[in-house]
Amino acid sequence: MTEKFLQDKNAIITGGARGIGKAIALAFAKAGANVAILDIGSQEAAEETVAELESLGVKGKAFHCDVTDFAATKDVVTRVKKEFGSVDLLVNNAGILRDGLLITMKEEDFDAVININLKGAFNMIRHVGPVMLRQRGGKIINMASIAGLMGNAGQANYSAAKAGMIALTKTTARELGSRGITCNAIAPGFVETDMTASMNEQVLTEAAKAIPLGRLARPEEIAQLAVFLASSDYITGEVIKIDGGLYI
Repeated sequence: MTEKFLQDKNAIITGGARGIGKAIALAFAKAGANVAILDIGSQEAAEETVAELESLGVKGKAFHCDVTDFAATKDVVTRVKKEFGSVDLLVNNAGILRDGLLITMKEEDFDAVININLKGAFNMIRHVGPVMLRQRGGKIINMASIAGLMGNAGQANYSAAKAGMIALTKTTARELGSRGITCNAIAPGFVETDMTASMNEQVLTEAAKAIPLGRLARPEEIAQLAVFLASSDYITGEVIKIDGGLYI
């Protein structure tokens, strides 16, 4: 039986309809949390995830929201707060890939990745932050990447966004810690998701060979770490790698 570490907590998870976001949503639900999913993709996928959440005995709801839109994120946080009563947990997971070599990368591909992967997280923290300050408590978890620690050829935009996410995490932890709010980052390596499935197969094969544990991570393994951070009151400002030893 799963311990209800997050009983009656209310969570917002961006990009929560699929992949790592969905795995975290389900793990939070199993731990007792109600979950609001923010996603701009398939509404059908979002509703399917909500149905799975509700089958676990918690409240779930999907909100269509573009996290790059400052006003839209403010509005959706207000709506979640009104419907759920509080916002105790925030997971900034929404992200995209637009890979390409730096010297040939299109400006729009650089901007899109920065806007969704980094500015989207800022927008959410900016609007959830005051709610948590009034509550005098909360947990923020940002999905970074080992690409933000070590860089990665062909991912100048993604690496820059994730490095920015790490700095944003540390600054948020410093600014909000006095009110009982923690902020940490999870830095996965390669994970078996639709996003990585779109990557070059040869790249993934070579990556698996470079990982000491010999395989890509499963989304559920990332979710386990998210539950741990969401239930800890005395870890903040940390960047925890979960990469099978790829970046030692």
